[in-house]
Amino acid sequence: MPRFSVIVPCYQVQAYLHECLDSVLAQSYQDLEVIAVDDRSPDGCGAILDEYAARDPRVRVLHLPKNVGLGRARNAGLPHATGDYLLFLDSDDTLTPGALRAIADRLAESGDPDVLVFDYARTYWWGGTRRNALAEVLAEAGPDTFTAAGYPRILDLLMVVWNKVYRREFVAAEGFEFPPGYYEDTPWTFPVMLSARRIAALDRICLDYRQRRQGNILSTTSRKHFDVHDQYERVLAFVGQRPALASWRPYLHRKMGEHCLDILAKPDRLPPADKAEFFRRTAELFRRWKPEGARVDGEVAVLEGSWAAYRLRRQAGRAGREAVRRAGAVWRPAAGRARSGWASLHARRPLDPHLVVYSASSHRGLLGDPAAVYRAARRIAPQLRGVWVVRDAETAAELPPDVEHVIAGTRRCAEVVARAAYLVNDVPWTGVPAKRPGSVYIHTHQGTPLKYLGADLLDKPGARLGVDVPQLLRRADRWDHSLVACRHSELVYERAYPCHFASARTGSPRNDVLVHGGPSDFRRRYGIPDEHTVVLYAPTRRDHRRGGHADRLDVARLAADLGADHTLVVRLHPSLATGPARGLGLTELARRGIVIDATDEPGLADVLLAADALITDYSSVMFDYANLDRPIVIHADDWEVCRGTRGAYFDLMAEPPGHVTRSQRELARLFASGRWRDSESARLRAAFRSRYCEFEDGRAAERVVRTLLLDEPMPAAGVWLPGQTAGLGALTSA
Repeated sequence: MPRFSVIVPCYQVQAYLHECLDSVLAQSYQDLEVIAVDDRSPDGCGAILDEYAARDPRVRVLHLPKNVGLGRARNAGLPHATGDYLLFLDSDDTLTPGALRAIADRLAESGDPDVLVFDYARTYWWGGTRRNALAEVLAEAGPDTFTAAGYPRILDLLMVVWNKVYRREFVAAEGFEFPPGYYEDTPWTFPVMLSARRIAALDRICLDYRQRRQGNILSTTSRKHFDVHDQYERVLAFVGQRPALASWRPYLHRKMGEHCLDILAKPDRLPPADKAEFFRRTAELFRRWKPEGARVDGEVAVLEGSWAAYRLRRQAGRAGREAVRRAGAVWRPAAGRARSGWASLHARRPLDPHLVVYSASSHRGLLGDPAAVYRAARRIAPQLRGVWVVRDAETAAELPPDVEHVIAGTRRCAEVVARAAYLVNDVPWTGVPAKRPGSVYIHTHQGTPLKYLGADLLDKPGARLGVDVPQLLRRADRWDHSLVACRHSELVYERAYPCHFASARTGSPRNDVLVHGGPSDFRRRYGIPDEHTVVLYAPTRRDHRRGGHADRLDVARLAADLGADHTLVVRLHPSLATGPARGLGLTELARRGIVIDATDEPGLADVLLAADALITDYSSVMFDYANLDRPIVIHADDWEVCRGTRGAYFDLMAEPPGHVTRSQRELARLFASGRWRDSESARLRAAFRSRYCEFEDGRAAERVVRTLLLDEPMPAAGVWLPGQTAGLGALTSA
């Protein structure tokens, strides 16, 4: 008896069927069977299914004598299923890699519940991917099982059949089956979820829900959408026959009204001539099933009125939205002019020689090099007033209470920026007024560059998608000083940003703590045993992939390969922190204690200091970590693709900071043998450090404060290039 029976009904999906079946049969978890139902499909689906069945004994095919529709095709597959759990997979959707393994592990952990709900992502025909907007419902469900009554938020999720697995004996005992017609998931899912005694949640994206450009049944204009009324009648009748579920009647009554109004509001669902009839039938159903004493308010209150009143309300809503849109179109330019006016007003006032304005990572808070300079300035030059620009009130609330700040885009921000004698930032800054004579803009960058930047992206159309290079260079024209950690960075920035700044060979301020080997409480906070070897995996984003995410390593397998005396820490690129990347397994693995997810750690230095070794691909974190003189492994299984699409300033394979692996097996063998920290690793690392950490001496932040903010002389890590602003203390070779 297999663990999973995957039931796949097929009708006119020959273009997607191979991908669907391959996503199931290629799963690392192999204890499964596929019940494929050919719903008398007029295209090549039947032949495709027979081909798969001929070469894989796990596939069984049912050819129905006539077309019966999606729900009844699923019913046809049910008697043939022998697995412990049922999974209904639509034949244009796909399982994500490792999905069944994650589901099986969660079922075992939760003691075989009646239903397990997992996460999904919408994948669009144009290449985009968007995670389920209510993914937090699964995260907040916790590790224990529950009922719908105990955790009613679980019903806020999309009420579909394919984001769950069902214990087959539970389904058989309750006699659940699908009715005919559209919206057949509704009278299956509500009864199942309300009847289940034990439900578990899995906060992992296990299914890609394909959003087709055309061919989606529910987006087809048709009177078949009237089927939703019959489906809710079935749901309400089910509840009415079970006194124990009577308390759900008000909830389902409102849900029915909301769902029907949503269908009515969609422009592509109902023929225009049928909308009035749909409203009247919905209103009649709503009145007939209204529970005694039920409150009818909010959106569904329109169902107690007339079709004419509903239309007037809709027209008023559209008019209101259009008025807001037009007001916004007028307000935004006016607000911009107002900010420019405020800045111009204060530009007539003298610069404040003691005012330094800081920003980091597009105003995300006290981070990176600007934060290191700020802290050094508070210690060395308390007469300087440091003000941070942050993006919103939520970010401001996360700042220490003694940090002065302004919110980007406000009048107060424009006033402060216009008066500042110094600006310190790490990304090209939008919204900064024209540079005032005498003001000094210090650009810190965000690490030593490996991949192409700025003007060099002009020859890489894929990598510069969404990047306005001329505008980027106009912003860089404001820079006075560009901080560099090595001569490599100096040459790259002059080439990538052909502007009028001077390169300051200061080192990277944020890396001072790494050079000194400062303290970190990361291990203590995460409960990592002292004797454990901590391995940090820090992959970068992929410019050739929409969204930037690509799973290059199976982190669960890597953690197992490292062994019980190792702790694997994963830190994704910041641009992937809020996308689907974490939902594809990382969040669930972190919850189970298999890995530690450090993506949200605000201080990168704390994570680096805690790690005994770094595994990365092409992330600039390798240059920072090299300051610790600890082993680095480059996992480069797609180097040629990444180099070709984004461009690289040097061949990382020819001068890596440590051993290079090209496959997961090779990586596992490297750590199992101990070669990851051998003499060859040390030799490669030393050569890498000598070139790319050239000016890192642990005094970078102090050097910036003394030489650029205070105009004091100081022994330096390098020399100023020609073009240095007159009057500043010249730096000489250390």
